[in-house]
Amino acid sequence: MYQILTDSECDLPAKFLEENNVKAIYFHTEIDGQELVNDFGKSYPLDKFYEQIKAGTLPSTTQVNVGEYLEFFKKYVEKGTPIVYVGFSGGLSGSMSSARQAREILLEDFPEADIRIVDTLAASGGEGRLVLEAIRLQKSGASLDDLVAWFDQNKLRLQQWFTVDNLSYLYHGGRISRASATLGTLLKVKPLLDVDPNGKLRFVSKIRTRKRSLITLAEKVVAAMENDPKQPIIITTSGDWDAAETVKKHIAEKISDADIQINPIGMTISSHTGFGCVAVFVLGTEDRK
Repeated sequence: MYQILTDSECDLPAKFLEENNVKAIYFHTEIDGQELVNDFGKSYPLDKFYEQIKAGTLPSTTQVNVGEYLEFFKKYVEKGTPIVYVGFSGGLSGSMSSARQAREILLEDFPEADIRIVDTLAASGGEGRLVLEAIRLQKSGASLDDLVAWFDQNKLRLQQWFTVDNLSYLYHGGRISRASATLGTLLKVKPLLDVDPNGKLRFVSKIRTRKRSLITLAEKVVAAMENDPKQPIIITTSGDWDAAETVKKHIAEKISDADIQINPIGMTISSHTGFGCVAVFVLGTEDRK
């Protein structure tokens, strides 16, 4: 049996991962001079972190390095266990490159090792939504080759939509200009964003109110689910639980028995979105363009 691996940016509950024998490597964040491990809030409460960024504190983040991936992978490689790492978008972090480098180093010492690296080209619950598929495939008896083939053929079907409540964090992260952030704040603009086919964040449109932006997220989900209304839907938020519940409510009005979970956004992504980001993730019928 192969081992499914992921990282803390999948934004799935730690208990769920444990119950399904999925192991995660942790990203890192620093805030107010304190170095934190992004371990799903176990060592540092996420609600506390959200309050800090809501107050305007700007954290910094660090990608997982090659040495950490070597240690993470090696424990399975030494036992002869095939592994598949379903990881955070290489378009948003250099960690995916570190994972691939670690694989090449390990293959020099363990040439027979079976180490697969899957760049989900996704973030937050988008990565998590694809981890759900990896679990489903493994439980259905899919081989490792079949699982990787499914990702090659289907991962771009993932639809992932975001909105933020504070444009300053996107500005500090280099996503928008200072002028755009200032004007957008004055006009109460709430951007709609997604992740492009290369796994990079991009602007889709500007929406004038927070309420309308949340309704738009729900509408995107409903439209994407026309042919598969029973599939899981993931909503994530950096602390605005009421907003996430609003999105869930609007989805449920159109799909009464929708399978919806709301999860917290981890510290790495929250550091770049600020407080109040809300995102939705679902598999569509066509690849995103």
